[in-house]
Amino acid sequence: MPVKPTHPGVYIEELSSGVRTVTGVSTSVAAFVGQFPRGLRDEAVQIFNMGDFETEFGGLHRDSVASYGIQQLFQNGGTEAWVVRVVQGGSVSTTMLRDQPQVAGTAVLEARAGRRIRGEAAENPGIWGNDLYLEVDYDTADTAATFNLTVSEIQTQGGRRVTVRSETFRNLTLTENLANSATEVVGEGSRLVQLTRQGAGPLNRPAATGTLGASLPIAPVIPANGAAFTVDPGTGAINCTLAYGTATAPGDYAQLRPYLEAAIREAANALAVAALAEPTRSSVRALLSGATVRLEGRGTVAAPFRYHVLAGRGSSGFLHTSLLTFAGATAPALGLNVTPNWQLYKLAGGTDSAAIGGTNLLGNRATKSGMYALEDVDLFNILCIPQAADLDPDNMRAVYAQAETYCEERRAFLLIDIPEPVATLDGMQTWLSQNESLRHRNAAVYFPRALIPDPLSDNRPRSLGSSGTIAGLYARTDAARGVWKAPAGTDARLRNVQALAYLLTDPQNGALNPLGVNCLRTFPVYSHVCWGARTLDGADAQASEWKYIPVRRFTLFLEESLYRATKWAVFEPNDEPLWAQLRLNIGAFMHNLFRQGAFQGTSPRDAYLVKCDRETTTQTDIDQGIVNLLVAFAPLKPAEFVIIKIQQKAGQIQT
Repeated sequence: MPVKPTHPGVYIEELSSGVRTVTGVSTSVAAFVGQFPRGLRDEAVQIFNMGDFETEFGGLHRDSVASYGIQQLFQNGGTEAWVVRVVQGGSVSTTMLRDQPQVAGTAVLEARAGRRIRGEAAENPGIWGNDLYLEVDYDTADTAATFNLTVSEIQTQGGRRVTVRSETFRNLTLTENLANSATEVVGEGSRLVQLTRQGAGPLNRPAATGTLGASLPIAPVIPANGAAFTVDPGTGAINCTLAYGTATAPGDYAQLRPYLEAAIREAANALAVAALAEPTRSSVRALLSGATVRLEGRGTVAAPFRYHVLAGRGSSGFLHTSLLTFAGATAPALGLNVTPNWQLYKLAGGTDSAAIGGTNLLGNRATKSGMYALEDVDLFNILCIPQAADLDPDNMRAVYAQAETYCEERRAFLLIDIPEPVATLDGMQTWLSQNESLRHRNAAVYFPRALIPDPLSDNRPRSLGSSGTIAGLYARTDAARGVWKAPAGTDARLRNVQALAYLLTDPQNGALNPLGVNCLRTFPVYSHVCWGARTLDGADAQASEWKYIPVRRFTLFLEESLYRATKWAVFEPNDEPLWAQLRLNIGAFMHNLFRQGAFQGTSPRDAYLVKCDRETTTQTDIDQGIVNLLVAFAPLKPAEFVIIKIQQKAGQIQT
């Protein structure tokens, strides 16, 4: 800051150098809009790998073309994507937590499948939410007033019940405006459910349910090694025997739990054919082979706890409960009758989305739904809507036309997929002639479709549009060579592609290339490669300056980078000092790109121009608050045609 000298001495004043570094934006952030088995409705969610995608959206699904496109993105070199799930109908799984175990108890909390994003609660519709269970216990710092809540997603995998994810929140209260308020703590921390307080004023805490096996605050009475007990899943008692082997007897009920589960499963596997009729035997084995045991607090001195056996799914979709009884007085207070009042809180009512259409994909800009959920995203460069190719021709054109307009606004690039029936040269030419309205400088189309191994069908080939694969190729090329390099050639191999739906010959390739269609080819040694780099505006007949993909994408990169890097100049004094700073900073940025080989020319003078002075900004412009900055560059264009001239050299002729 300026120094005001008031006394004799030395003063130090820091002066700005005027250097404001221009940083290039990312060039390969993909955005996918489509239907998925789970995920937040109409919200853009950022992912960085397939693990993130499986957590947020459920991974691959047969009915989700976009899920396969995202897999191809990451397998071909993509590192970042924004994903928007659109739904048609579908409902959210919910349940009520009550202050008594009986159904007639007063509801104190509602749990809904979903989580917070960007500070607001968002719902996650779908049948997946019906696998969520909530467990409440009172093993807290204040056992009289607070409670613990565990949220678990329990799925059936290979005939066994498996806890996929679990979250635990401790020492919660229903009192609002406290640090441990349940609605706030769970709302901010959970990725599975959101809680809503029911009613006003003081509320009782939710009733305790089964736990995941945490130690209970009572003296344990542990059955001895070899103790006999029975489990009755409703088809008759099954005899079981505890076996600790050489292990030390458990010290509490949490340690006892796995031994009980092992004994129940062992008994289920040992059921004799002669003991039960075959259908019943199969049913019992199916129920008990994946049985899990939980401890339930009853809240009384006489019966402080009991065992609860969860044994598979019934036809109604709810877990069966089984009666576990020890013989004699081995374990007093165990084996009490299990009633539905003591089951875990289970979310229910979730239904999957119906098939989506063009209206769902596009959404509404005012409500930020569908494609326009990307309004919440700061930057994306490549837009993919794979499911649009499966729509009828009119809806497909409407979706892609609006997507092109949106990409132009956001300085992004659109990858258009072709329908599966378009599988021949004639079919591609016909499709293109019917969709000439889609020609745009910010879009590209590729032919033919790829056949990829489908993990959900024992890796049999599945036909897939190229958008996800090519988006990954763009990212890989950008990282290795730069956005100015054409994402095509022998280095542009298509990973995780078993075959192409149509094998093009050189003459056939020559028929499509002048029309602005990028061909995918199969060559010996090189395998499947991308063999074209034209925009849909790149047909020879149009003679467009935006003929090539790398030229257009590099221009979009420059526009976005300079747009973000020059905002500091707004409201600065509009005179030579400002112009000099703009020339300095942008010139340094352009020179760095020149050194990386992004422009034509052997010298900076030939490669680019940065001009901001009295010639670009007149006094009239200054009076209107305008500063004009001219940035020109000589783009690199791909060598589409390599012509080798061979001449026979004549022998020495004496003259």
